[in-house]
Amino acid sequence: MSPEARREVLSVAEGAVEAVAGEDIVADGPDGDAGSSGARRPVDPGAAPAEEAEDAGLRPRSLGEFVGQGQLTEHLQIVIEAALKRNQAVDHLLFAGPPGLGKTSLAGIVAAEMGVGLRITAGPVLVRAGDLAALLTDLQEGDVLFIDEIHRLHRSVEEILYPAMEDFKLDILIGKGPTARSIRLDLPRFTLVGATTRTGLVAGPLRDRFGFVGRLDLYDVDDLQAIVTRSADILGVPIDTDGARRIAERSRGTPRIANRLLRRVRDFVEVRAEGNITSAAAVDGLEVFGVDQLGLDKVDRAILDVLCRRFPGRPVGLTTLAQCVGEEPDTIEDAYEPYLLQQGLLQRTSRGRVAAPRAWAHLGLTPVEPTLL
Repeated sequence: MSPEARREVLSVAEGAVEAVAGEDIVADGPDGDAGSSGARRPVDPGAAPAEEAEDAGLRPRSLGEFVGQGQLTEHLQIVIEAALKRNQAVDHLLFAGPPGLGKTSLAGIVAAEMGVGLRITAGPVLVRAGDLAALLTDLQEGDVLFIDEIHRLHRSVEEILYPAMEDFKLDILIGKGPTARSIRLDLPRFTLVGATTRTGLVAGPLRDRFGFVGRLDLYDVDDLQAIVTRSADILGVPIDTDGARRIAERSRGTPRIANRLLRRVRDFVEVRAEGNITSAAAVDGLEVFGVDQLGLDKVDRAILDVLCRRFPGRPVGLTTLAQCVGEEPDTIEDAYEPYLLQQGLLQRTSRGRVAAPRAWAHLGLTPVEPTLL
């Protein structure tokens, strides 16, 4: 397609969806919300924009460098090698899982292993159909298009993806009313890699068009220790085995948190220690930044404190709990409760939140028998 024709098509596409583009798009929840105060938590799985640039230098460049997710990487390696043997683009891929586990890194690895270009965007950014059309028509043969938070695509944009993914065609509507006509443009064969933290919100027709769906799980301590050691080597930070393990144990199963805690401990040892990350230095540094041995931060412990000390043995409603710790109910439910539930520290009942036995032990308190009052 000539540059002049491409500009004309994109101009028409943007004008055709002007009415849709003007609609307000509401975010579907606080993904990685740092809390109502806006402060960034040391254990927040979401990354700030400035942190994304730092993380880029720590990301693995190949499947051989990628640590953890053994079954997923094995399946991905088979898919990539098969595509290379057939000299075809990799089938469309969808990666699902909590934030900070490596979905963006895997998209970059797919492009690197295939030796093609990588285009990165996010679902909320693609407001108009013309935005997506501009990306699709600018792709080269075999390129990888990565869409983060793909579950937040606007409906009008999502509709354009269907023929693009299935037939590698782009349908453009020209004109309005009875004189409107549709033209279909050929697209190069490309690979769409989608990432989502909420698989259930991905529309069924869109999800069914992905040839491979991979689920990323939380990492175990051994894998996180290997990630911390590798990142420390890249950052030029002296670290021993025990120091790397202390950081890994408090990283909540998330590589992004592990790398963030590593940078904070690095700051601590450069200012208040001898520059080497030992087991004792790692523990001291993490305590200074409010991260305890279970990876809980100040607000996490405040939630447990409310349940165990202020309302011992009694169920607490979400609104009451949020007011006691000074956060919004949605923030408590989306940003804090999931990890507390995963660790067996919190129980959700029909009457409210109750501290689990492990929460009492973590706070060094004697459990109180539950009461109906």
